[in-house]
Amino acid sequence: MKTLHPHDIQKLLTESNAEALDVRTPVEFEEKHIDGAKHIPVDELPAQCGQLDPSKKYYLVCQSGKRAEKAHQILAEKGFGDLTILAGGVGAWEQAGLPLNRSDRKVLPLMRQVQLAIGLGVLTFSLLAYFVHPAFVFGAAFFGAGLTMAGATGWCGLALLLAKMPWNKTDAPAKASCCVAN
Repeated sequence: MKTLHPHDIQKLLTESNAEALDVRTPVEFEEKHIDGAKHIPVDELPAQCGQLDPSKKYYLVCQSGKRAEKAHQILAEKGFGDLTILAGGVGAWEQAGLPLNRSDRKVLPLMRQVQLAIGLGVLTFSLLAYFVHPAFVFGAAFFGAGLTMAGATGWCGLALLLAKMPWNKTDAPAKASCCVAN
């Protein structure tokens, strides 16, 4: 998989046949995104890749790189050839001091929501195991196993679940997730 640094991609986005494709969740995209980026969340990409032009160059964007790698795999299997991943994702773009469109809407970032949920789950089950019944330790083990799987595979079921929660929904209609002006 080909990767490029933010400054390189910023220069290349001026080409007429190039487009940034942001594969993060709708709330992440709404919070901040590269100007002019097309938005299709990675979990919707298999069903919506027909909206993309296979002859275009796509610079795949996510928060840090994992979802962009998954998007690369999906699009490559569908016959898209000119795909490049933004090294370090939106985080690297922001660190490089490059411009981002930002929303006034403030929602706790998805990964912080995941960290809070896992931390509270482990703490709650640990306290229940200590004060109520030792079998509650399996609840804490469940969260630990999920966190281990997420770290090993890059897939986090809890993040997918939290992304669907009402506070993580955007006001835009469902089809608007693919629009440039979101």
